[in-house]
Amino acid sequence: MDADRSLDCTGLVCPLPVLRARKVLSGMAPGQVLAVSATDPAAPRDFDAFCAAAGHTLLDREERDGVFGFRIRRGG
Repeated sequence: MDADRSLDCTGLVCPLPVLRARKVLSGMAPGQVLAVSATDPAAPRDFDAFCAAAGHTLLDREERDGVFGFRIRRGG
């Protein structure tokens, strides 16, 4: 995943992955991309809702061996 920053949230449960992503994104410029990895089964739903509410774009997500990967473009 190509990204400007990355965040490892494996082992964390809701709401920590979204809270940590929100903190990192707040320090990024609009248009930059954050890659997040998480193992919480609720993460796909949580990141969908977070991006929609915060004005960010969820570029893609994947799941491999129980680890979810997300690429989020910071909104402006």
